[in-house]
Amino acid sequence: MKDLTSYAIVVLALAIFSGCATMKSGYSGVEGFDRDKYLGTWYEIARFDFVFEKGLNNTSAEYRLTDDETIIGVKNRGYDYKANKWKEAVGRARFRGAVTRGELEVSFFGPFWGEYTVVALDEGYRYALVAGKKTDYLWILSRTKTIPHDIRLKYLGIAEGLGFDTAKLLWIEHGGE
Repeated sequence: MKDLTSYAIVVLALAIFSGCATMKSGYSGVEGFDRDKYLGTWYEIARFDFVFEKGLNNTSAEYRLTDDETIIGVKNRGYDYKANKWKEAVGRARFRGAVTRGELEVSFFGPFWGEYTVVALDEGYRYALVAGKKTDYLWILSRTKTIPHDIRLKYLGIAEGLGFDTAKLLWIEHGGE
């Protein structure tokens, strides 16, 4: 029975993460991407809710260059109001191709990598629209805890044009820390 349970857990994990396997999506990342300008802290303004961030607000992501400079360290953080505590996930990111294109893959779980495509980015690297491989993953990010209305509308239009159902976006609350 124990072997059957272990086998079922492995099969379930593979099924869950097969959607995160590195495959090219139907859209491209921004050209002229500057990794160094992208590093730092980004606040989630909106996202599609999924299991790893369910129930979290005050969510942010911090990107930093690691010692070997080919891997970007990732730290996602959010506040779980039901559990009344902060949660963190630490991972890594790497480029899927040219470092001048906003196409990366991110891993928080060993050998499993998920697509992270920066599909829109303003010139000042203040606002970003990020998509996963499927239209099940979408984030609107900002360097601050708010985003101007015109940028919000622009990014919603881009996302809808790529086939995302923006009505499913969860707008994140950012309170005091």
